[in-house]
Amino acid sequence: MLDLVFGTDRHRPLLTLCLGAHCDDIEIGCGASLLALAELYPNMRFYWCVFASEGNRADETRNAATALLGTDRVAVEVLDFRASFLPAQWEAVKAAMQALSERIKPDLVFTHRLEDRHQDHKLLAELSWNSFRNHLILEYEIAKFEGDLGQPNLFVPVSQTHVERKIAVLLEHFPSQRQRTWFDAETFRGLMRLRGVESQSPSRYAEGFYARKLRLG
Repeated sequence: MLDLVFGTDRHRPLLTLCLGAHCDDIEIGCGASLLALAELYPNMRFYWCVFASEGNRADETRNAATALLGTDRVAVEVLDFRASFLPAQWEAVKAAMQALSERIKPDLVFTHRLEDRHQDHKLLAELSWNSFRNHLILEYEIAKFEGDLGQPNLFVPVSQTHVERKIAVLLEHFPSQRQRTWFDAETFRGLMRLRGVESQSPSRYAEGFYARKLRLG
């Protein structure tokens, strides 16, 4: 299988924007891939923007992001929209996304997938495409009760080390989610193993994404 890379100069500065509706979405959806990219591109920097938070969840995601990538490579912005009610706050959420696109000029954007059945995830995916029209956007997936997983068309092979680091960060830094029946190492590792099978990953593990527009040149 042919691998795609961001140009031949792996040391040129790159900025990756990571968008999440809730405070653990980014880590669940693409945490291992971010570790792989950080290792592959030493000068890549990361900007986290999470739209909904409550209680101490903002601290959870700030701690998780820095534990994953280090304080010198990631900046975290957490907004205070009401979780599970983003569609009801559509105008304000759209304005916040548009303002973000005017401030941040990323090379790569990670966001939710358009077919995600969680109302907050779906809205954020739609607004990502609305605001970042001339960018490479990769939509990540999150396993959930609704059973809305699909067939990714882009895969990032991740090492066993990256797999275990992602899982460790999730379990350590999101104590507010531990009571959820799906929030465990088996869920996270199982999906990465399945995507590894589908992509023939040398490490046996991968994360899957949905790439709707790619330009080769």
